[in-house]
Amino acid sequence: MPAPAFPDHTLESAPGAARRSMEAVVNKQGHLPAAVGRLATSPQLLDGFLKISAIFESTTLDPLSREVLIMTIATRNDCHVCVAMHSATLTALGADADLIAALRTEQPLPTERPEAVRQFTLAVIATAGAVDDAALQDFLAHGYTPQNALEVVLGIGAYTMSTLANRMTGAPVDPQLAEFAPAPM
Repeated sequence: MPAPAFPDHTLESAPGAARRSMEAVVNKQGHLPAAVGRLATSPQLLDGFLKISAIFESTTLDPLSREVLIMTIATRNDCHVCVAMHSATLTALGADADLIAALRTEQPLPTERPEAVRQFTLAVIATAGAVDDAALQDFLAHGYTPQNALEVVLGIGAYTMSTLANRMTGAPVDPQLAEFAPAPM
């Protein structure tokens, strides 16, 4: 039987160029997520995603706003691994269960500020960045800044990369995240 196109690499089986990135993930999370093992098939993609997501984490967007953006991309792109992972992150942040449920089902959020970032993210995607003045002004009216608007673009780039790669590789949800996995369709 031929090997799968995207094997579940371990630190020992991964291409040498991916091992440092994989070790960093293991050190941070305490285990090697299956998605990381599969993304290691391309050390450049894995390294690029980890770097760009770390840069996104250092933006001036608050943690809840970043997670709303990530979940908006994850649900839009139907990435079950990302939905599980970021539902867990939102839960750890103390996000309201109604907010998490609305994000998971692509519904309007129960509070205005997170909904503003969700709507702005969708507008940036729908217009390939050419948002109209009304969309930008609505985003800014909720306490966001022009810098935040550009940081939304950064987040969209990072998590579009992740969601598309995870879908292509068929990455499974890790057992540690099983309780947050979306229901099968």
